[in-house]
Amino acid sequence: MTDKKKFSHETVERKVSWLGVWIAGVIAIGGLVEIVPLYLSNEVTKPAPGVKPYTALALEGRDIYLREGCYNCHSQMIRPLRAETERYGHYSLAGESVYDHPFQFGSKRTGPDLARVGGRYGDDWQRAHLMNPRDVVPESNMPAYPWLAEAVVDEHGTAGKMRALRKVGVPYTDADIDGAADAVRGKTELDALVFYLQGLGTASANW
Repeated sequence: MTDKKKFSHETVERKVSWLGVWIAGVIAIGGLVEIVPLYLSNEVTKPAPGVKPYTALALEGRDIYLREGCYNCHSQMIRPLRAETERYGHYSLAGESVYDHPFQFGSKRTGPDLARVGGRYGDDWQRAHLMNPRDVVPESNMPAYPWLAEAVVDEHGTAGKMRALRKVGVPYTDADIDGAADAVRGKTELDALVFYLQGLGTASANW
């Protein structure tokens, strides 16, 4: 019996194909144990109280945020640690991100976390900061985005984005989609980005 067990163990270790199968099996089981329960949790799959889908203008602002790579330097996930909650506010909840596709949790903070930035500064401050960060934060190493004030949001694409998001579960109504073009018409990309930032962390009633 000892020889048989030894042979089986050596077979797995010496044959790359068998070792690969075992590794893949262990990862698959571990993944299922970690992921499947999340799909059954209301805290993860249901929106937190007060959280609603992005409006047309906020959605366009979010797309600009992604396009310009803001997520490379800013996270949107406050961890439940005292140092983080004292600086940024209430820790982030999974239910806040149910309408984010993809979510913007992030992992690197060259700049501060933005999960609760909405309303912390006025619109004029946000505009000045995006146009030239050093005008309001002299030590900032954030790049300037002056072209956003000149570029106009493409009103023809907003409704299509909302239809696509509705297919993955975002509850946009026909009225939301029909009014999307009017909601963004004539707005600059700077308008849209500021609107998006000013809404971050303000929707939920948990704080």
